[in-house]
Amino acid sequence: MIDNYLNLKLVPYTEKEGIPKDSDSIELIVKPEQAKDSNFHKSLTHKVEKAFTKKETDIIINHGDSRNFIVLLPKLELESVRLAGSSLYAILNKEQVTSISICGLNELSEKEIYAFLEGILLSSYNFKKYKKEEGNSSEITLYVSTQNISEKNLEELNAVIEAVCMTKTLVNEPVNYMDALKYSELAVEIGRKYGFDTEILHKDKIQALKMGGLLAVNRGSETPPTFNIFEYKPENALNKKPLVLVGKGVMFDTGGYSLKISGYMSSMKSDMAGGAAVLGILSAVANNKLPYHIVGLVPATDNKISANALVVDDVITMMDGTTVEVQNTDAEGRLVLADALTYAKRFDPELVIDMATLTGAAAAITGGLGIAMAGNAQEEMDSLKISGDEVQERLFQLPFWSEFSEMLKSDIADLKNIGGPVGGATTAAKFLEHFTDYPWIHLDIAGAAFADKPIGYRNSGATAVAVRLIYDFVKSKCK
Repeated sequence: MIDNYLNLKLVPYTEKEGIPKDSDSIELIVKPEQAKDSNFHKSLTHKVEKAFTKKETDIIINHGDSRNFIVLLPKLELESVRLAGSSLYAILNKEQVTSISICGLNELSEKEIYAFLEGILLSSYNFKKYKKEEGNSSEITLYVSTQNISEKNLEELNAVIEAVCMTKTLVNEPVNYMDALKYSELAVEIGRKYGFDTEILHKDKIQALKMGGLLAVNRGSETPPTFNIFEYKPENALNKKPLVLVGKGVMFDTGGYSLKISGYMSSMKSDMAGGAAVLGILSAVANNKLPYHIVGLVPATDNKISANALVVDDVITMMDGTTVEVQNTDAEGRLVLADALTYAKRFDPELVIDMATLTGAAAAITGGLGIAMAGNAQEEMDSLKISGDEVQERLFQLPFWSEFSEMLKSDIADLKNIGGPVGGATTAAKFLEHFTDYPWIHLDIAGAAFADKPIGYRNSGATAVAVRLIYDFVKSKCK
């Protein structure tokens, strides 16, 4: 089973149960007058007042019989609170804390406490599978009183973080371990663990379905493709028609014969981040037993080069019969997604959301700060934007004018797979739109899926973007 590589364990406790006597403690200060109530000495009180005057988060270690980590929170926006949690984790790790409790939560809302703990937990992920020496990281047990945040909410948080970290690990694994077959093998184990159904279609069935996009991209690979179907259908589901999530599962992308050059091939193990996110979302929703029917579809392959590989000027036939003139073999993600979007019609969905590291054009717009979005379901996109702001996975809506479709016209086939130098993120989405006849949202996560360096609670490497976003979106529907 896949490891989540968390270095912090969250343990709820009641006041009656108490905590180990040798534990260090965390105290959150959100008002300067709390320093007086806590009987801080004069110099410490001055530091508190200074931080609140400047509105700067600070962390002070107060040494005594045990260490007291005092976290000053002059700003209570959720992202500021998450980042404070991240800063605290870095200090706890440096100080080699192993057991600690948190107090001083009376001034925070349950949502703010959740965000603070979220920042700590997300920061504690450390993918160390291939390191001979693990460094000085040791597991920290964090005790949290259920007086201020319910045990149910703490369990929910643990489940979401576990799913996020599992998603990161799926993406961080190199392709010599995480190919299409291994992804499907792990998906079966993950479904069994968290309580959703899995069905894996192998090459013979993919050929029978005439998934020309997936088969074409796979032509250069020695590893056969898989088409992965996940379903979580609780008896108390609130939706009559399923929400369908489609994730791009290109396990590694060389660009094919339109070869990635100048270092652009580095980190292309993350080209399956959308497919990993679909697994993560299903795991979080099923583990927390949200009453919502969800189907996940992930076409999985790598995009490599061989004598049989797809080349520019090839014409391929997609699952729905559309012919496509291939003008760039590095625009492969839309080819595998198109077949999945066609397959999604079988479920008569209420909404389909695809997520994919699709275009450098989208990454140029958002960088690592957000997600590019397009689609035909404006009301649902507006709801998704609210969730994006809530979890700090923000959405930027692309222009989606009909003129962009004209750029995909081919002289010899129904479509080209690229639209030229203008509006690359939108023309990619327009290509996908051709294969939909239902409410649909496209999320291009190319900029946010993988980070070169850590920023706050976002570790370097895989970010698991879209897992918390879609989980919050589904949760809001359940309300």
